[in-house]
Order: sequence, then C-alpha cells, then structure tokens
Amino acid sequence: MKLTSTHIQDNMLFPLSKTSPDLLDMDVENQEQDSAVQQAKLAVIDDLDRKLAQHFHKKIKLQPALTRQLVSFQANKPRPAYRWYKYKEAFSASLMEILLSQYGITSGKVLDPFAGSGTALFAAKEAGIDADGIELLPVGQQIILTRNCLEREFTRGDLATLKCWGVERHWQQSKVRMPLSTLRITSGAYPKQTLELIEQYMGAWHNENARVQAVLRFALLCILESISFTRKDGQYLRWDYRSGRRHGAKPFNKGEILDFDKAICAKINEIGHDLETGAEFGELFSRKVSPGNIRLLDGSCLDIMPTLPENSYDAVVTSPPYCNRYDYTRTYALELALLGIGEEGISKLRQEMLSCTVENRAKDLLAINPKWTNAIAAADSQELLQAILSYLEEEKAQNRLNNNGIPRMVRGYFYEMACIIGECARVLKPYAPLFMVNDNVRYAGASVSVDMILSNIAEHLGFFVENILVLPNGKGNSSQQMGKHGRDQLRKCVYVWRKR
Repeated sequence: MKLTSTHIQDNMLFPLSKTSPDLLDMDVENQEQDSAVQQAKLAVIDDLDRKLAQHFHKKIKLQPALTRQLVSFQANKPRPAYRWYKYKEAFSASLMEILLSQYGITSGKVLDPFAGSGTALFAAKEAGIDADGIELLPVGQQIILTRNCLEREFTRGDLATLKCWGVERHWQQSKVRMPLSTLRITSGAYPKQTLELIEQYMGAWHNENARVQAVLRFALLCILESISFTRKDGQYLRWDYRSGRRHGAKPFNKGEILDFDKAICAKINEIGHDLETGAEFGELFSRKVSPGNIRLLDGSCLDIMPTLPENSYDAVVTSPPYCNRYDYTRTYALELALLGIGEEGISKLRQEMLSCTVENRAKDLLAINPKWTNAIAAADSQELLQAILSYLEEEKAQNRLNNNGIPRMVRGYFYEMACIIGECARVLKPYAPLFMVNDNVRYAGASVSVDMILSNIAEHLGFFVENILVLPNGKGNSSQQMGKHGRDQLRKCVYVWRKR
C-alpha cells in the first residue's frame, strides 16, 4: 500500500493506540531519573533534619501530660465562657493555667501576638496578670471585645434583658428586617426560612442598648455554622448537598442543620446561665473584677509589634497559624460576612495574615521594618529550611506540586515568623519565657520540622531553647500525602524558649 500525504496526516491526527516501544522506554527512563533526583533531594533534607535533631536532642522531650485536648479547643468545651464560641484553632485555658503555674508566672504582663479568641488573655486575667493581645481577624476581635464587655460593663438589668430574649423571642414579632451581608463564598449558606429569621433577629436587636446588642450579635456569631449548610473543614467551607451547590462524586452530609429559634435560644440561655453561675466568672456581680487587665490591639502583629516598648513583657504565650494552607478568611467567611467585611476587606485580610495559605503574596519585610535584617539573616542561615525551599521550587518547576503557591507560602511563613520571633525577643524582659503551640507539616514528601527550624532561628535572635515538648500522639499527614509518600507521623509540640 502506498502511503499518501493525507494518510500520513491522518495518522498524525489519530495515532495508533499502541505507543512506540522506544518512546515508552524513554518515558520510563525520564521518570526514573526524576524519581532519583527527587529521592536524592529528600535524602539531603533527611540528613539535615537528623543533624538539627542531634543539636536539639537534649531539648526535645516527650511530654505524656500534654494531650491533644489540652493543646486544642477540646478542653474548653465544658468551661463556661470559653465554650460559647467554638474557635477550633484555640488552645485550652487549662494549658495556659498549667504554663503559668509551672513556670511561676504570677504577676506582670503577658503578650499573645496571635490572640485568636483570647484564651491566653482571659486565662491570664483570671490569674491576676495583665495581658495584651494582637489579633487581625475581626471574628477574634469580636469575641474578645464581647467577653470584656460582659465582664466589665454588663449590668444586672442587661442580664435580665438578655434572658428575656431567650424566653420571649422578640424577633418573632419584629416587623423590621436587617439585611444580612453576603460574600460570594457565603451566598446561599442558609435555608430560606433561617435567613429570614436571622434578618428579623438583627432588626429586633436595635431596640436594645449597645451592650445588649453586642451580646446578641455575639450569640448569633456563635451559631452561624450550626444553622447553615456549611461546615468548617481546614482550608475551606464544605457545603452540604441540601444547599443545591455543585458537589463532588461523593455528596457531603453535615448531619442535622439546627433550627434557628432552637439554636439562638440555647446560646442565649447558655450565656445567661454562665454569667450567673459559671465557675469561670464566679459570682460575676457580687465580687470585684480580677486585677488583670486585657488590652486588645487589632491588626497584624508584623505592623504592631515594632511599636511595642522593649523589655516590657513577663511572658509570651501564643499559637500562630500553622504552615498548613488553612485560609481563615474562607473558613470564617460566615462570621466575617455578619461583621460586615466585604470582598475587598477579605482580600486585604488574606494578604495581611501570616503566610499560611497559598494565596498569600510575598511581603516586603524590610519595607515594613528596616531593622529586621538580623531576623532575615537568621532564616537565610537555616540549612534545613533552604534545602526544603530548594526542593519545593524544583517540584514546582517539574509540575509535581498540587499548588504552585506552596513554595512561596513556606518561604513567607518562616521569614515572617523569624521577624515575629525577633520582635518577641525585643519586647520580653531578660530571662522571660516564650511558649508556642505549633505543628510540623509535610509537602511533596518532605517533612518540614517547623519546631526545630523556628527554635534554631530563635537561638540566632536572642533566645535559649529550654525545651521542645512533644505530644505523645502526633498527627498523620494528609490522605493525599499518605497515598503517594506513605504515612509519616508529624510532631505536635509546645516550644519553651527563654530570652537570654
């Protein structure tokens, strides 16, 4: 058969299903070469990790008393006031109390650069210690401000009014509806009847004084997830199949979606009950407020910490966002919408946050503070960190990462944390401790020992590493990572550093 030009073109357009053995051999050979290079780079990372582990071998200590419940929100669930809002990223008040007790911190002032819902601040306050907290996310700010209002300004008359709302359900008679702000990500988040009741509830609270309004808004903030089609799931909101949104191959069912009236009444009654009888407040209206004072500084700690006076704090207790891709502007989108944060505000918050999500752009740290040259040099000097960054950049170049923003995020995280660690050393008094709760992570098969890298940076910036306390049960890497690289348990730790 004579091959015409048309025949050749047809075969080029519609190639035979069988692949050329030579091309197949070349593909396998390239894959093997890529795998060999990848494994060689991972071996270098492992060697540097072991070297750093040897440096800290007397400091890394298994601590059986540290449970996952203690270093997470779980232990707050039965505690009055702390249980009102389920802030999953918080550590427990019990952990704060243990640290203050065991390290002899009984007076003075503490700082939490990532205050979250204010657990460290309120636990310090209850111990008679002043506390400053820096918080960027309006959700955390609202929680802290409302609790402060309840402790310092709420009257018996206000409490009676609040309890009346839980019984008489004033919103049901309201003719006024206040539109609930929405974001693209929150559109359609509630059943139609629930949305109508939310807007009636918001319309009705304007008849009350500012203190009662703040608490009624806070009560609504506490129940939004439970009455919606959504559930917080780390990096994003998961949507229940009943929302009508598109879903994957396996529809998600979050279980019971609470009735609005039932949920809001339960929350109002819980707050009222805790104010009257909760152990956390004691007899709220029959004794003086404890001597500790709370000051909330709203904004990014990268902007605020350079303005704080040096040698002024007796301890730093904090848990920064982990280097785990979690985007709090997405997981807390319902709450941010309620608080009136618009699309532009969300974008601004996302970029101001510590780099912990792939959408964070690189920050010009020296433009923020020209004095951070030592902090940046401390991060530059980290052999393990630089090997990890080099490996991730190579994985990006070979299109082997599931998101090309990962190398930028990891770099930003450690360089920004170096600047924050340097600021902590500056504002702490000599020999004062710093306590930090954090997790190790893994990307593209490379284990990132956040604990040792940050501790080594701290040594370069004026800290002595006293201990890296390890929980007895680490956490597993993601299912995606396990499928490709096998299970690798990652350390969850509490760092104890002391300013030299």
